[in-house]
Amino acid sequence: MLNNEESYLKGRGAQGNINNKFQNLKYSLEHIEGLDEPFIDEIKTEFIKEYPKKIISESNSPDLSFVASVNPYHGCEHGCIYCYARNSHEYWGFDAGLDFESKIIIKPDAAKLLEQQLNKPNYQPKVILLSGNTDCYQPAERKFKITRSLLEVLLKYKHPVSIITKNNLILRDLDLLKELNKHDLLHVNISITSLDEDIRLKLEPRTVTGKGRLKVMEKLVKEGIPVRAMVAPIIPGLNSHEIVDIIKASSEHGVTAASFTIVRLNGAIGEIFTDWVLKAFPDKAEKVLNQIKSCHGGSLNDSRWGKRISGDGLEAEVIHRLFNIAIKKYMPQNTLKPQRLDLFKNSHNRQISLF
Repeated sequence: MLNNEESYLKGRGAQGNINNKFQNLKYSLEHIEGLDEPFIDEIKTEFIKEYPKKIISESNSPDLSFVASVNPYHGCEHGCIYCYARNSHEYWGFDAGLDFESKIIIKPDAAKLLEQQLNKPNYQPKVILLSGNTDCYQPAERKFKITRSLLEVLLKYKHPVSIITKNNLILRDLDLLKELNKHDLLHVNISITSLDEDIRLKLEPRTVTGKGRLKVMEKLVKEGIPVRAMVAPIIPGLNSHEIVDIIKASSEHGVTAASFTIVRLNGAIGEIFTDWVLKAFPDKAEKVLNQIKSCHGGSLNDSRWGKRISGDGLEAEVIHRLFNIAIKKYMPQNTLKPQRLDLFKNSHNRQISLF
């Protein structure tokens, strides 16, 4: 159940727990006057170890540019209120609200599993995305260094990788990134949702500032690393007016490519986001919700192939035009150098090459 108190829950995205559709037990707050202490007490982050049998996930979605991804973590302390990965936390028996931000599933054997899969005789290299679900450089990475261990394996086998993050922790691994880039194996995607600190603090409460992300991109570009700015997600009525500013600022920091997505609020995220926007931005909440719906056929939820990420309708058309105008002016090439697949060598094809 979401927090019914009038006060805004600072430092977290979700404003409370939400019922997991797979669980019989549900949160319920019916008589607040009978409580001697807050319904939501201090929230502490927990780490839960998970040991899967494989680590590479493959997708056949026509909406996604990647086929394979590796997720060292599930759940994310960044607390981004819009995150599509929130729904996946329900499969672990947790909720998509505060549990997603405070119960972080970690995979200590991720690098070992990756190496095992890369060494299979029939393995064919394809660009691996870190991560398709939650940020591979979220705060937990500072302690567990699972992402770094994955990069070490990918470098060892000369395997291409694309990284998505909004955390400056990526600069810790600059040594590995530079080596991967020497072989044209690396793309880095930095997402920037807003340059307005008031919006960023509420929308993504435990993330690096927009200006901080620009500095990260600048440092990577100076090392010759291909960087794409991801204006994502665009939330009409909240940050959609910043599209041109973000692309312009990214260009000024050396970035030559950008992409965007329009927010969609599937499953439990619709309820979580609605509760949040009513508390975080009460004066514009209805406008924001209505404009999101206008991009998705009148609903917050959108599962239509080809439309769910890019949206449609008048509001979406305006967003597309703004983005295209900004790209034409500030990033006319809008491309990154291709990644190489031909350098990959595992134990199997190394043995074959001996003959």
